[in-house]
Amino acid sequence: MKRDAYTKLSIMMFLEFFVWGAWYVTVGNYMASIGMADMIYWAYTVGPIGAIISPFFLGMVADRFFSTAKVLGVLHLIGAAAMFAAPLVAEGGPSAAPLFVVLLLIHMLCYMPTLALVNSLAFHHLTNQEKQFPLIRVFGTIGWIVAGILVSYVLGADETALPLRIAAIAGLFMGLFSFALPHTPPAPRAKVTVRGILGLDALAQLKSGPFIVLIACSLLICIPLAAYYSYAPVFVKDAGLSNPGFKMSFGQMFEVLFIVMMPFLFTRLGVKWMLVLGMFAWVLRYFLFAIAAPDGIIWMIMFGIILHGICYDFFFVAGQIFVDKVSTSAIRGQAQGFLVLMTQGIGMLIGAQIAGWLHNGIVGTGDGQMLQQWQTFWFVPAVFAGIITVVFAILFNEKAPVRATVAESENHR
Repeated sequence: MKRDAYTKLSIMMFLEFFVWGAWYVTVGNYMASIGMADMIYWAYTVGPIGAIISPFFLGMVADRFFSTAKVLGVLHLIGAAAMFAAPLVAEGGPSAAPLFVVLLLIHMLCYMPTLALVNSLAFHHLTNQEKQFPLIRVFGTIGWIVAGILVSYVLGADETALPLRIAAIAGLFMGLFSFALPHTPPAPRAKVTVRGILGLDALAQLKSGPFIVLIACSLLICIPLAAYYSYAPVFVKDAGLSNPGFKMSFGQMFEVLFIVMMPFLFTRLGVKWMLVLGMFAWVLRYFLFAIAAPDGIIWMIMFGIILHGICYDFFFVAGQIFVDKVSTSAIRGQAQGFLVLMTQGIGMLIGAQIAGWLHNGIVGTGDGQMLQQWQTFWFVPAVFAGIITVVFAILFNEKAPVRATVAESENHR
């Protein structure tokens, strides 16, 4: 791969995740500061909605008829326009909350498909995906970290509209930059069906115990995960920690560290116990938050944030690796898409709604006992995640003959 292409793809990844990281962590504290605290969970529902809809857009329109770079550019430009408008609407106060959320939804309907598009564009131009892609993808994580440092630590803008405006500017720049990316024509594809996009064909072929247990537990564990994304930054601020967006970026910093450790641990623990370790880290994180809440114990809160690296890498990445191992080449893409649909889509959608109901019912607007109420709030996802972890550890058997099931399904077509 030429150096020019490598540089462009790296900048692409940096900007892609800078856009998301600039506003996603701080928007809850911003909404609370302008009287929209009871609508925070809706800001974290729009992403899962985008994740559910984006496969249909990608499968039926985007990567069948248009150049990937052009689609990427147009989507980011539309998303940037919605993000520019969002803080202007928010100036109308609490009554403007529904329209504010709608603008965030428009942004995420445009943004979520780009997550797959940047990957497919990069893979198209790489000569050795296994070695080159991680070196490019890491710039995405760096972009998220830099965005958090800028808007929170440097600008101290956690409770202002500035992160939204920075995300809009970055989205505009990303949209324009996309047209300078290497040309990537739409690839010829077989007939696309709704069953294929939803991954139901893959589900029918992988109808084995391990795959079903993984999918079911992945969906369920993402329900308490939504509480972290939606309300951890708000909790960090209420606990008295300054620059909450910056503090939350420590999770991504350690994500880079833990992903380097994965090959070493895989050979010693295997897929099952990597997944269990990742799920247990979620349980531990929520219990640390709950125990730390009444007195605002900083080291416990920060340790819980750092655990995000294990939570994400050891569960999501390990799960993706397992699905790849048990899938045939014909259904590998569908199987991975089905996993994303169940987790980032349906699981997070349900979780965001439940987290909002819990927060508004338990924490509310605060009455002098806010930190004690936060303790009650965090115990709920801790217990739920703990139950799912135990169930998964008991039921999941990574040595079950999944590939045999796939072969049988193909033979009976």
